[in-house]
Amino acid sequence: MKKILLLSFYVAAFTACKKDGQGGEQLTTKDDAAFTLYETHFLDKLWQLNPDWATTVGYHKYDSLLTIPTDKSHSEMVHFTKQQMDSLSRFPVGSLSDANKMDYRLIQNQMESMQWNLEQLKDYQWNPSSYNVISTFAYILNENYAPLPKRLRNFYQKMAFIPAYYKEAEKQIKNPVVELTQLAIDQHLGGVSVIESDFADSLKKTSIPAAEQKLMVERAKVSAEAIKGFAAWLKAFKNDKPRSFRLGKDLYEAKFKYDIQAEGTAQQTYNAAVERKKYLHREMTKLSRQLWPKYFGTKTMPKDSLDLIAQMIDTLSSKHVAPGEFQSAIEAQIPKLTAFIKQKDLLTLDPSKPLVVRKEPGYMAGVAGASVSSPGPYDKGGNTYYNVGSLAGWAPERAESYLREYNQYILQILCIHEAIPGHYTQLVYANKSPSIIKSVFGNGAMIEGWAVYTEQMMLDAGFGNSEPEMRLMWYKWNLRSVCNTILDYSVHANNMTKEQAVKMLTKDAFQQQAEADSKWKRVSVSSVQLTSYYTGYKEITALRDEWKKKKANAYKLKEFNEKFLSYGSAPVKYIKEAMFAVPKIDTRN
Repeated sequence: MKKILLLSFYVAAFTACKKDGQGGEQLTTKDDAAFTLYETHFLDKLWQLNPDWATTVGYHKYDSLLTIPTDKSHSEMVHFTKQQMDSLSRFPVGSLSDANKMDYRLIQNQMESMQWNLEQLKDYQWNPSSYNVISTFAYILNENYAPLPKRLRNFYQKMAFIPAYYKEAEKQIKNPVVELTQLAIDQHLGGVSVIESDFADSLKKTSIPAAEQKLMVERAKVSAEAIKGFAAWLKAFKNDKPRSFRLGKDLYEAKFKYDIQAEGTAQQTYNAAVERKKYLHREMTKLSRQLWPKYFGTKTMPKDSLDLIAQMIDTLSSKHVAPGEFQSAIEAQIPKLTAFIKQKDLLTLDPSKPLVVRKEPGYMAGVAGASVSSPGPYDKGGNTYYNVGSLAGWAPERAESYLREYNQYILQILCIHEAIPGHYTQLVYANKSPSIIKSVFGNGAMIEGWAVYTEQMMLDAGFGNSEPEMRLMWYKWNLRSVCNTILDYSVHANNMTKEQAVKMLTKDAFQQQAEADSKWKRVSVSSVQLTSYYTGYKEITALRDEWKKKKANAYKLKEFNEKFLSYGSAPVKYIKEAMFAVPKIDTRN
């Protein structure tokens, strides 16, 4: 469910001489041609400075490199961002195509964000988990974008930088957050096997000469020791007055501005979420009263509305698949969703881009559920996978709790969100738009917001036979997105305590205790990302309503959906601007 490596989920093709002409617009001006050329040089320089990021988006020219996080490298990055801002200022943004306008603003936002992170947020001083190289090494090892020997040799060359990397990390860390320190320790000790054993196991599958393999294994041992040494250093770090994990209002607002790129502020989004929670409670109360006699007969209905809803949800949650049927139940949903979309004519689905449903690979194991993964934006030919977790080996009580949460209603909503017409479908449409910028700087609020938006769209179209039970459970599911926003802002900007947070999640959002505890841990080691789901959903829904009003009798939901998706993974506010833009009149002879 968590889109931790969000950039690796979205695939697009890079074409140096052609941009995505949303709405059929093609490059016609010198400014557009010059801007496209600029993007090519900009991206290559960006990847030189960020080889790890380059690897995870499928740009493999710098796979063997690792940037050491020194003061000098920080200064070089700040210099780079200022250079790019100066270069951007030379382009008259008003004369660019809609597609290039979006790219311009995405680059501008990214450069401002990187500069702000280095000069204002300075989390490299207090977030030890930001110094983790293991995920990139795991990507090189496990993704089949090149022959295994080639990937392993890049892996080997890249390892040469690991000891220096972590020595410098120790110099940079000044006042680490306790929660982020523990996260870094857990992640490094939990992932060091990628270097310590997985690499050697992969070498055995190749014909690389024994002498060369010996050198490679020896370097891996040195690298693993450096990683474990960093974890030991963090454990022993003495810090009497550690920095709080809470950002505070000013930093939170700034980060929200750069990360979410919403029309409103974080405070305004929080206020809207509070009102949305009230609305959902009212609607859930109505449905619970309607359903009560069906499931409880003449039993006295609770006077407290939240208690009423909780009892109704608890009863409906008992309807779920058996642990051994979890994977097959998810797989069975895909053709049903596809058929429904075709029947209701909600979107055009591309049959040439099949979704490959598979058992979750071992290196991804750890959290049962479902997720969509794909190669990076530069690897258009790779498969897109719907990874389905397994409950094999779970204790009966744990499996029962999990399955009650992902009951027969929520399981269907989950598949809408993750696959069709949610993340996977958005990915296919984004893939038709060959703007590499919109892929590598893809807007999380648009991506997550679309997935949440499609849940309601499907139910509004009658999915689930318009059963009130399905609507009630979707309201519970939607409460998760809403309360994510309330929680994140309340904790980081308003100092909400753990006790207050858990109470809100269990009582107001009807979540299990274990789920609430897990969400508290997440909000203590992350910030702002939890707001992306509701923010994007709110803005897309508002845009659809405004589009419907403009089109009046000519409005068609399918037309809106496809037009919206045609702009790639851009912020909703920029898509809105393009959709409502007045077409330019060609005055040329």
